[in-house]
This record gives sequence, C-alpha cells and structure tokens, in this order.
Amino acid sequence: MQQIVAQLIFGGDPELAVAEMSPWLDLRVPPKKIKLPLVEAQTHRRFIKTHLPVEALVFSPKAKYLYIGRDGRDVVWSMYNHHVNANHVWYEALNDTPGRVGPAIEPPPNDIRQYWRDWMDRDGHPFWPFWENIRSWWASRNLANVKLVHFADLKRDLPGQMRAIAAFLNIPINEPRWPEIVEYCSFNWMKKNATKSVPLGGAFWDAGAEVFINKGINGRWVDTLTAEEVREYEARAEKELGRGCARWLAIGNGAR
Repeated sequence: MQQIVAQLIFGGDPELAVAEMSPWLDLRVPPKKIKLPLVEAQTHRRFIKTHLPVEALVFSPKAKYLYIGRDGRDVVWSMYNHHVNANHVWYEALNDTPGRVGPAIEPPPNDIRQYWRDWMDRDGHPFWPFWENIRSWWASRNLANVKLVHFADLKRDLPGQMRAIAAFLNIPINEPRWPEIVEYCSFNWMKKNATKSVPLGGAFWDAGAEVFINKGINGRWVDTLTAEEVREYEARAEKELGRGCARWLAIGNGAR
C-alpha cells in the first residue's frame, strides 16, 4: 500500500525509496527522535505506516486512513516467512531497543503448524493482537476518511483498486504515466526492487530484501491445515468479528 500511495503521489517514479519516505512510526527502530524530524522536514504529501488499532492512534479527521485486510491464515503464512528468515540484527532490534512491551521475541518453531497453533491460541502471537485490530477498523469503515482495502482485491484487480485509492485520496491520476505507475506497484516489480520498499533495505534478513517480499499469494495454508482446523478458524473469525466482517476478511469484496 505504501508503494501504491507513493507512486500515485509522484506519478510513477521507479527510484522512490518508499521505506524511507513512509516510516513505520510505531516500530521502535529507529527511535522516534530520529524518525519524527525526518517526517516533519518532508515537503511532499506525507504518508506513514502503522499497525495500530484505531483506539491506539491519535485519530484525526484531517487525515485519511487506508486499512489493509487479509485472511488471518494468509497473515500467519506470510508472517512465518518474515520470522523464520530473520537474522540476529532483527532480534536485537526488536528485543533490545528501549521501550519493548512484553516478552522478548524468540525464534519460531520449525513446524509452521505449531506456529499456527500458537497464533490461534494466543491471539496473534508472537506479535500484536489480531482480532482487536480488525474489529477496530471494521467499526470505523463508514467514516468518510477511512477506506478498507483487501489484499485479495488488490491481487484480483490492481489497476481498479489503485484508481479507487487515488479517488479516495483525491490524487489526480497522471494518465500518460498510468502503465508505469501500475507496473511499479506490481508484485514482480516490487520483489525485483525490494530494497526500495522493505524496512532498512532488508538488513533484517540475511537473504536480503527479496525474501521479505515472498510469494504474494493466498491459500498456502490449504495443504497444511486440516478440515477441522479450517472450521475452527472460520468459527473463531465469525465469533470475534461477526459474520459480515469475517466474510470480508476471508474473501474481500471482489468475489461477491
């Protein structure tokens, strides 16, 4: 999403260092005393990243909020790739930087099924609570300055979703550059140019930034989870989120 917003603002520029332009403010690395002055010095339209629920933000009617949803099962498989490939620099940064809340993050189990079980039993373990985050943004979806976007819809129709995002952000589309704008937001292009969009240029992964941008597909859990585990997840999602939100989280809007 950061890449999409950046390319819309700047009209298609392959050299944008998006990770530097759009910092993840609630990540403690680097500290806010370094990040905030850099953001304040920007003269272009600012766009920042957060993983926080609505109630943890200083929610402003002057800002616009894009929230990306993805089926929890796909989230786990993506997160496992990030975690299992992380190097010692990643662990040191997350565990030893001042301000950590909660226990230190440990290496993941070798079995992704155990990783899945821990995530289900401990609500998003080993990172942030999952269901609360979804609920908070779903409850805010009808606000004029909030737009929910689903990962599956981006995969199904990237150009159409990008045009909708541009309209929401009141960004005029540079039509002569539109093919390039879309290309620079495609999965294949971003994976080949991952150092521009991955935190710290991929320093947290010995295999480099490209391992962070991994598969970009959904459903990798299908051949691993049992039918019983799938039913368990779907029942949990509906209990935590309600039927409408659970359905959106599973398939997005485009499949309806």
